[in-house]
Amino acid sequence: MLRIMQGKLNSFQKTMLQWNHLHAYNAVHAVRLTGNLDLVRLTDVINDQLAARGLTQLSLDRQRQTFRYGGGGEGKLVVQVVAAGSDPLSCLAAESERQLNTAFDLSGKFIPFRFFVVPETEAFRLGLVYFHAVADAESIVLLLTELATAYGETGGRRGLIPPTLYPRRYDNLLWQQPQVILRRLLGLPAQTRNLRSSVRVPGSDPADLNNGLRLVVLGRDQLRTLVVTAKAWHVTVNDLLLALLLKALTPVAGNQTAGGRRKNLSLGCIVNLRKDLGVDRPHTFGLFLGSFTVTHAVPEGITLQQLSADLCQQTSAIKRHRLYLGTAWELGLARRLLAFFSPAQRKKFYQKNYPLWGGITNMNLNSFRPGGETPPPPDYFRAVSTGPVTPLVLSATTVGDQANLGLSYRTSVFSVTAIEQIQSSLLEMVKELQPTQ
Repeated sequence: MLRIMQGKLNSFQKTMLQWNHLHAYNAVHAVRLTGNLDLVRLTDVINDQLAARGLTQLSLDRQRQTFRYGGGGEGKLVVQVVAAGSDPLSCLAAESERQLNTAFDLSGKFIPFRFFVVPETEAFRLGLVYFHAVADAESIVLLLTELATAYGETGGRRGLIPPTLYPRRYDNLLWQQPQVILRRLLGLPAQTRNLRSSVRVPGSDPADLNNGLRLVVLGRDQLRTLVVTAKAWHVTVNDLLLALLLKALTPVAGNQTAGGRRKNLSLGCIVNLRKDLGVDRPHTFGLFLGSFTVTHAVPEGITLQQLSADLCQQTSAIKRHRLYLGTAWELGLARRLLAFFSPAQRKKFYQKNYPLWGGITNMNLNSFRPGGETPPPPDYFRAVSTGPVTPLVLSATTVGDQANLGLSYRTSVFSVTAIEQIQSSLLEMVKELQPTQ
């Protein structure tokens, strides 16, 4: 009897499915390719490569909490060409924003990817939109760079090893590490105190989870200053980015931190779990994510160096005890609580009980070669839906000698003026960094 292959949804995937009922939960990656666009060839390469990897039709069984690729109804993707404008980066941001807000139809079998092209002079940006529950950023970076490589090949196709599509659920593996769950449980009182001391994001329409998007480039000198400063201050670049974001958000929070017991601001940070879980990185397609939060007051006069050092103490302890591995357990608890709420109550749940002002997902493609062969792309942007938890997400991608930032935000929380202020503040603080101070 033929055994039908299928996978079990892990805790993060179940949560993303729950979020997707409230608003489209997608992500976008875009790579820049040089040369004139051959749309027919590009479309054929994409469809052929997805079929070869088994990433064609996806079906979700919510009752059994399983998923399966393939099985007939093999539709072909059409690559959309975005009307060219005078500013390709603005065109890329506008189309990526539209895609973040356009849901996939999950009612039957569907292809969890969409593709678009933004033309440039003798070059183009290839955008990949994906339903975030199917994969993390690492899987998509590998897929998109391999699609770009296949499109540029002229001497025939390389051999392809189909990826593992149904890996073991990592949240089940956590029970083999009870010390992680124990430390997470012991840390809950402190985490609860931190969240209760954190300023809540101002009330907004809970039914409006629409995303806006800005794309920003940190050039060679700015990136070098960022890296040198982090090293001189004995913190990570991620710690410094968290501090920069906290500082940039503080003026927007305004006088809300001035009185009462809520004086702090909290941020979230996404963690790639593949190394911790021993996943075969280049050959496993899926989603392996954890997260953690940091909380800190940002009083007038606190230096960026002091704030970075304080945040580094928090993140170092989290990393030392690998507390981010307990995210699956925490998400499962929140998901069970939400099952008792109405859709309207679910949209208010995180805003009331999990007051994060923003989050960071950070990726350095210069050191990202899990297969040992694929070089980093020449230019790469990422952006992710904010979802109901964080009203702002900074997607930082280091590639070549620059860092590309995707700043997605909930338009019902942050006005255009506020986002421009946050963006301007980030760039100004990077410009004014003094590594030796």
